[in-house]
Amino acid sequence: MRRNRAENDASHTRLTRRAALLGGAQLLFMGGLAARMRYLQVDQADQFRLLAEENRINIRLIPPARGEIFDRNGMRLAENVPSYRIVMVREDAGDVDMVMERLAQLIEIDLETYEDALVEIKRSAPFLPVTIVEGVSWDEVSRVSVNAPALPGITPEVGLTRVYPRGSDFAHVVGRVGRVSQKDLDARENPDQVLRIPRFNIGKINVEARQEDLLRGHAGTKQVEVNATGRVMRELARREGESGADLQLTIDAKLQGYVQARLGNESAAVVIIDCENGDLAALASAPSYDPNLFIGGISSADYNPLLSSKYRPLVNKTVQGTYPPGSTFKMITAMAALEDGLISPDETAYCPGHLEVAGRRFHCWKRAGHGWVDLANSLKQSCDVYYYDLALKVGIEKISAMARRFGLGVKHELAVSSVAAGLTPTKAWKLQSRNAEWVIGDTVNASIGQGFMLASPLQLAVMTSRIATGRQITPRLIKSVDGVEQPGDESAPLGVNENNLRRMRNAMYQVVNDRRGTAYRSRIIADEYRMAGKTGTSQVRNITAAERARGVTRNRDLPWERRDHALFVSFAPYDNPKYAVAVLVEHGGGGSVAAAPIARDVMLQALAGGEPPLEAYPTGDRSRIKIQQRELRDVQPQAAIDGQDQA
Repeated sequence: MRRNRAENDASHTRLTRRAALLGGAQLLFMGGLAARMRYLQVDQADQFRLLAEENRINIRLIPPARGEIFDRNGMRLAENVPSYRIVMVREDAGDVDMVMERLAQLIEIDLETYEDALVEIKRSAPFLPVTIVEGVSWDEVSRVSVNAPALPGITPEVGLTRVYPRGSDFAHVVGRVGRVSQKDLDARENPDQVLRIPRFNIGKINVEARQEDLLRGHAGTKQVEVNATGRVMRELARREGESGADLQLTIDAKLQGYVQARLGNESAAVVIIDCENGDLAALASAPSYDPNLFIGGISSADYNPLLSSKYRPLVNKTVQGTYPPGSTFKMITAMAALEDGLISPDETAYCPGHLEVAGRRFHCWKRAGHGWVDLANSLKQSCDVYYYDLALKVGIEKISAMARRFGLGVKHELAVSSVAAGLTPTKAWKLQSRNAEWVIGDTVNASIGQGFMLASPLQLAVMTSRIATGRQITPRLIKSVDGVEQPGDESAPLGVNENNLRRMRNAMYQVVNDRRGTAYRSRIIADEYRMAGKTGTSQVRNITAAERARGVTRNRDLPWERRDHALFVSFAPYDNPKYAVAVLVEHGGGGSVAAAPIARDVMLQALAGGEPPLEAYPTGDRSRIKIQQRELRDVQPQAAIDGQDQA
């Protein structure tokens, strides 16, 4: 069909418009391409010329500065100090063995460090800088710099080294750093590239490890130009990294230092918790070790004694160690019976020195027995038979449930390593874990904190703080991050009868302040510091019938490993609790003899905010305490005593 002229004109207009649009698009594309080519060939010519000439531009990571750690008052617990080191980049060095030999002629490198460096260099990426030796002197740095033309790939650098100014006082809290291992990399799904820098340090245990992501920060990068021999000629660009966050702990460094000094050579643990907010004021495990020894790698001569010691200095006994709580558990058994309405506080039981249960005789610690005792007197004199009798009425399920309510058998989340959950056994637990039925004797043993029952000193401190306050006190270790206060858990009521708790507190007061109380010799006489507490002794061996017949062997006559553990828990002031304390002395014997005196001293130190007045002690103890205070001042770092070196 033939089109008319109007239709032809319209078609021609459309074609012209399309041609114009297409032409414009082509011109725009060609213009953009020309501009890009000019940018690459003219503006970026120098950059690409360098890249083309044997890849002479390197991108290198800049390790971030690690965040520092402080105590609650701003005293430094972990800091970074400048140190000189010598590094090598393998792709710039060429003949690594030759360069290493030349370097060894200029500075002192021990054989082990030399061999480790060679291994590290050959297994690392060729462009990564590898630290050959750390902590070199300025004179050594100068010699290396003067001989730089003969040492391709070698560069002296100023780096940061982690230092722990409080040494062994905080080894079990702050922890330590160490070099990244393959195990560390495998444990992370997408490890940060900075972790692949040879000899880069990360947190290994405790706060350093548990808060690694906060403390490490983020790496920066630098772009450097190198010459034909691999020497760095200039820095072309730099992007600064982000330093790690500074952490402030709830621990009081002065108090922690005193507690560690007070424990001395004992194999022991002390936990001090604030009854108002759950802040941990001290978390001390003895013996300890100096974490500075591990920086850069610890020698066998230093490490082997730590590993083989029977006192286990590498173990944090405050949270990692679990022990039968002994008689410190009796308040839990009593609370289970009171809350269930099975006894009244005035109800008495007769203690002849033992109780027959299912054909087996369960003994009281006092061979002649305590006679008729009620609740208060059973705690004051720590009568075992009274609690055997309660256990038969209450049963293990209710006892264990009450223990968990007070913080036992619960893994408290803290920024330290290997926090143990302890054990509050039940019938189902024994069947599953031991493939055996629960028997009544198991319940009797559990009633006095023996048998399968296990608790850490941290858990015992939490238990005591909850008895003292009637609230669900939760322990807290991190106070702030980069100055931002970290929220603590709201302490909800425990949901138990306050009258029953009041009876527990009163009985614990009598333990310490009544002449017949098991801890009377460790009382505090200053009214504003009056303390309530409970002694505990947990057996680590079975006593045979034959031994009982001839007389139980005294702890001091036994090998150290077979002696009883000594425990003591307390809170003070009695009428307005500020702190709760738990003390464990491994194989210390009786709690009243070994643990209670330590608890009194550290409690007074915490309440007084320093050395307490001698008037707080009974008159007969003051001359001995005066000498003890002077000796402890001599072994503590002066900065920790004075509160110096604050941020």
